[in-house]
Amino acid sequence: MGTLDGKVALVTGGRGGIGRAVVSRFEREGAHVYAADLAEGGSLPGDGHGTGEFLRLDVTLEGDVAAAMDRVRGERGRLDVLVNAAGVEIEKTIEETTLEEWNRCFAVNVTGMFLTSKHALPLLREAAGRGAGASVVNFGSYDGFIADPGLAAYCASKGAVHALTRAMACDHGPEGIRVNAVCPGYVDTPMLRSFFAGEASGGGGKTLDQLQSAVRNVHPLRTYGTPGDVANLVNWLASDEARYASGQLWVLDGGLSAQVQQMNL
Repeated sequence: MGTLDGKVALVTGGRGGIGRAVVSRFEREGAHVYAADLAEGGSLPGDGHGTGEFLRLDVTLEGDVAAAMDRVRGERGRLDVLVNAAGVEIEKTIEETTLEEWNRCFAVNVTGMFLTSKHALPLLREAAGRGAGASVVNFGSYDGFIADPGLAAYCASKGAVHALTRAMACDHGPEGIRVNAVCPGYVDTPMLRSFFAGEASGGGGKTLDQLQSAVRNVHPLRTYGTPGDVANLVNWLASDEARYASGQLWVLDGGLSAQVQQMNL
């Protein structure tokens, strides 16, 4: 018996690195999962098909979001868990960032979360009213607390996610809807590999292996995360085991933000 038996979940960014791992874990735990993304291929190599029922969704378009929730209601009649994992990263300082890039970053990372949560609320409220429990898991970042260089818009957007998560938890907790945010540090995803390849990482021409080794060595655990590590935490927050957990920002970074970086000699 899984921790999500009989539940229905929707995961935005469900064909990305972390999103796909969340979808897969939810299915193993007994949930019916909609993997919502722009394309079924997502950001991973290979045939692009993953677990879950694919649902094409642009989280920045309110019409798309409303239609997605109508489909869930029509096909399943319920929604117990919403995971807002869709996200983009802009690897620039504010001086280098165009207004279009800034707006795009906030449109996906913040407005998309707002829209999917807003339109999911009637379904989530009904689930909570049946005593089934309802959970929203947003994706923040340790970059919403401290900053990596060259990620100004991304850091700002994740700070907004953190604040909105707390506000949603306060507003909808009385209705039985729990809202939390997972805040990963370095996780082995296509987004991280893109960051290593860019100038913002400060790689200075080092190879991917050299950069990955250097990053591991600044973590107290001497490693960084996998999508499966993140999926483990998301699964717990989605489940009834976390019935008393709400309004929190759950940092998952191998201890990275616990240490004073300039003392790492």
